[in-house]
Amino acid sequence: MRRPKYFTPKEVSVHNTLKDIWVSYLGKVYDLTPLLEEYKGDVLLKPITECAGKDISHWFDPKTKNILTHVDPLTGCIKYYTPRVRFLHTPPPCPRTDWPNDFGKPWWKDNRYEVGLLSAKTRWIRIINTLTSQEQRLEVSSEETLDEILQRYLRYNSHAASYTWKHNGVNLDMSKTLSENGIPEEDEFYCGSPDCDLFSPSICLYFNDDLTEL
Repeated sequence: MRRPKYFTPKEVSVHNTLKDIWVSYLGKVYDLTPLLEEYKGDVLLKPITECAGKDISHWFDPKTKNILTHVDPLTGCIKYYTPRVRFLHTPPPCPRTDWPNDFGKPWWKDNRYEVGLLSAKTRWIRIINTLTSQEQRLEVSSEETLDEILQRYLRYNSHAASYTWKHNGVNLDMSKTLSENGIPEEDEFYCGSPDCDLFSPSICLYFNDDLTEL
């Protein structure tokens, strides 16, 4: 079974336009661009577009994975809790005959929009190409294997698979995560400071004398 792809919050945040809108909630990442195209011009999309590129987990009940609800003090009925304003696929506050409810699954339950998982924790690493002495600093998901980190690094070196990846002189198991390979996290005290690079763990790449290209 194929592993899901992990995204950092920063990666989600760049998808923040009407033609490219992602959100995350309850640990998953969703591309809602097709939803906006389908309901283009609908005013009920506004609360969603205002949160483009952001995490909206606070809209949901983590136990039921449904929109939060509350009891209306006037009617005593259970209603969706939408503190911003009502949004797409949530019913109107009062019964109406003109509300189209034949849309099937509400968008937040439709896994067609799911593109991957949101990283619970990200890490910074330095990848050093010992052949060229080039160094690249990357923010990666702590849940990712080295093979998956390699995929991130390909934009800087299309022959990355032609190298042996090592940390402190020890060959890394590409099927395992950084932590599983015994690579410590950067010192949180220095993270975000000018000296952060000095405290980010480094991975050294040694050329294998072939030109594997992915």
